[in-house]
Formats: sequence, C-alpha cells, structure tokens
Amino acid sequence: MKKATFYHAGCPVCVTAEQQFASALNPKEFRVEVVHLGQQKQRLSEAERAGVKSVPALVIDQQVFHINFGAALNDLK
Repeated sequence: MKKATFYHAGCPVCVTAEQQFASALNPKEFRVEVVHLGQQKQRLSEAERAGVKSVPALVIDQQVFHINFGAALNDLK
C-alpha cells in the first residue's frame, strides 16, 4: 500500500483541495495521512524535507503535487 500525505493549513483553498484530492484516492491503494500544519507546526520541517513549498500539497512516494495555492510554507513558520 502506498502512503500519501496531504499537507494543508486549514484555509478554504486547502479544505476544498482535501475534499477533492485526498478523499478521492482509493483506500485500497493508498493510506492517506492529513497533516494540518497550522495545528501541527512541529511537522513543518518534515514537509520541507519532502519538498513542499506551499499548501495544499499532496506527497505520494516522495513526489510532491502542489495543488492551487493557499499559503507558502514560509508563511506558516
């Protein structure tokens, strides 16, 4: 099973992206973890190491998919 991590900041753009993308992944193929960086600031460095530059972003198998633009990662620090 592949792991997918959806990083977001809780903004309206992020919430809509979560509803559209993270929930659309087949649960038989993907284990999806949703990380709210506004509430889990200790995970910002993890997101940076994964290559996330802005949120919302979906990371699957070490590949980052930036979805729309809600906030730059630097703005969340």
